[in-house]
Amino acid sequence: MQKILLITPPFTQLNTPYPATAYIKGFLKTKGIDAYQCDLGIEVILEMFSRAGLEQIFNYAFDNQTIISENAERIYALRAEYLQTIDAVVAFLQGKNQTFARQICSPDYLPEASRFDHLDEPEIAFGHMGTQDKAKHLATLYLEDLSDFIKECVDAHFGFSRYAERLGRSANSFNELYAHLANAPTFVDEITLRLLREKMQQTEAKLVCFSVPFPGNLYAAFRCAQFLKKHFPAVKTAMGGGFANTELRSVSDVRVFGFFDYITLDDGELPLELLISNVFNPVKSNPDFNLYKRTFLLENGAVVYNNFSLRKDYPQSKVGTPNYSDLPLDRYISVIEVANPMHALWSDGRWNKLTMAHGCYWGKCTFCDVSLDYIARYEPIAAGILADRMQEMIAQTGETGFHFVDEAAPPALMRSLALEIIKREMTVTWWTNIRFEKNFSADLCRLLKASGCIAVSGGLEVASDRLLDLIKKGVTVAQTARVTRNFTEAGIMVHAYLMYGYPTQTVPETVDSLEMVRQLFAAGVLQSGFWHRFALTAHSPVGIAPADYGIVPDYQEISFANNDIEFTDSTGIDHEIFSEGLKKSLYNYMHGACFDFDLQEWFDFAIPPPTVAPDYIENCLTEETQKAPKDSAKVVWLGALPLVDFYTDAGGDAVAELTFYRKSESHAVVTDAETGRLLPEVLARCRAGLSYGEVRAEIDEEIIEALRAIGLLIL
Repeated sequence: MQKILLITPPFTQLNTPYPATAYIKGFLKTKGIDAYQCDLGIEVILEMFSRAGLEQIFNYAFDNQTIISENAERIYALRAEYLQTIDAVVAFLQGKNQTFARQICSPDYLPEASRFDHLDEPEIAFGHMGTQDKAKHLATLYLEDLSDFIKECVDAHFGFSRYAERLGRSANSFNELYAHLANAPTFVDEITLRLLREKMQQTEAKLVCFSVPFPGNLYAAFRCAQFLKKHFPAVKTAMGGGFANTELRSVSDVRVFGFFDYITLDDGELPLELLISNVFNPVKSNPDFNLYKRTFLLENGAVVYNNFSLRKDYPQSKVGTPNYSDLPLDRYISVIEVANPMHALWSDGRWNKLTMAHGCYWGKCTFCDVSLDYIARYEPIAAGILADRMQEMIAQTGETGFHFVDEAAPPALMRSLALEIIKREMTVTWWTNIRFEKNFSADLCRLLKASGCIAVSGGLEVASDRLLDLIKKGVTVAQTARVTRNFTEAGIMVHAYLMYGYPTQTVPETVDSLEMVRQLFAAGVLQSGFWHRFALTAHSPVGIAPADYGIVPDYQEISFANNDIEFTDSTGIDHEIFSEGLKKSLYNYMHGACFDFDLQEWFDFAIPPPTVAPDYIENCLTEETQKAPKDSAKVVWLGALPLVDFYTDAGGDAVAELTFYRKSESHAVVTDAETGRLLPEVLARCRAGLSYGEVRAEIDEEIIEALRAIGLLIL
């Protein structure tokens, strides 16, 4: 029996496991410590969204007379259709019975409620989607209708990727959450706690560790811990994860520790190892006795922060490979919420999750938590180790898709990893987060594509050079345009995180930012985006020195969570009024529509005209100057070696015609016979990488330039 149980509480993702417990299980394996992991979120969802689960939901709503709205009445009236179709729809979204897609797409098959009211004309919504994706999107709307019913009639806190999120967001005091926990468990809670009891009986765990990545997992984690304290009082409970790392660094309310015995911060490997040592060997002869790492606990009725261990955190090369065993990988549900291929990556498909580096190599953005360990401590992982871990995870999970969840993946390491993937002849699909920095040249983007990279997401934030400078983003709008062009031309999709309401941002700057975004989409160099409202966090440079950014924070007394801070901007602008117009315009731009609309049409209040030249982005893309490669630059040949035909031309000279076959086309290069004999050998050596100086010493620059169009990269 496993004595340690690692839990991701409801709810995080439907399509793939959140990786925290897999990271910890992989580390514990390197120490010879056995643990069992579970994702209660997906297990609860599958219980609810089944014929038996829906029957209970409909009966609960009827018995408690909570069916009030017209939409809920419609869903309840169609309950027989939902009960008949739910198991087949979920199985389809799990990747089973793919022929069912045609049935889903046929008219009048799925019952429809309010979510279908906003469905676009099929040729608009699904112009770039096949039958499978269209069916996934329709099935997602079907599930969202049921989710609306549950939220209205059964449990107001329900949500597919978050549960009772409001209770965990900016909860400076524990009072509200504590009061909710004093209430009887909800319908969803009852399912969660029944499954938790089964896990406890299965594992006989003595230590239960909850990974809480987001506010939407917090309530469920506390409800589960409450259950354990009541029914398994000898069991120790611990919490770690992203929420604790960012929000609970100042926790002082002793009531919290009536639920959790320990709360650990930042990287969990060493803190958990020491915690395990103290839980299972609590004697003074233990060299780790009462020595913890970044751990809150209760001593003599008071909250203490024990960071007394002198042991250093493990380097990233020693933390092991994430281990996904125990998780029901074939039961996760792929959904498509928005008919956009880039947006679909977050919710569609099973992705193995890895990081290329701990922390952020840039680490300067003023809105970001750059003072915290998960950003501040930058430690890259060698490309060879990354490739080893990828191969190990493929063997373990059977999945070849990878999402590198870095804050911003370093270009140099991306290059090294891509070369390692190509060298090992691995067939993988991967995507990651980046900064739109100048090192992403056209050739580097082609290399990344050849290694299996299909998409990147990066922060354009406020598309204003003044504000980008204030943010310390280290990029300009013009540079971003060129980088997104390089990725797009290489066949890699690009998603931009966009921000509005940054301190001191003016109304004209918001309008100009939207105009920049419009031009980027119109130029075809950006495929996807999402607008976020600026949020002030306690651990960011803006949060630490708000006066430097013209804002006045509204500080609250902290005894529980401390991250998001309300504030007043010196501009006095209500940025929220821009929200709907920004999102509506972006939705249309992502569909390739409405580029000729005046920006005023997106808003129901007067805005100033943009000051950005209407051809600004177009000029940025045409004004770029090409720099001559340095002799130290690396030259890589990606294509097959050519077939060579030697002959004598009409003038009596010996020449060579080299035919380069690519996957979908072929190219011919004619040169002198000596170069024809030498070139295949040089290209063969370029597969391992030669310097540009070495290649130029043997091959004429004119030939090098001709080859750059058909697979020769200079990096």
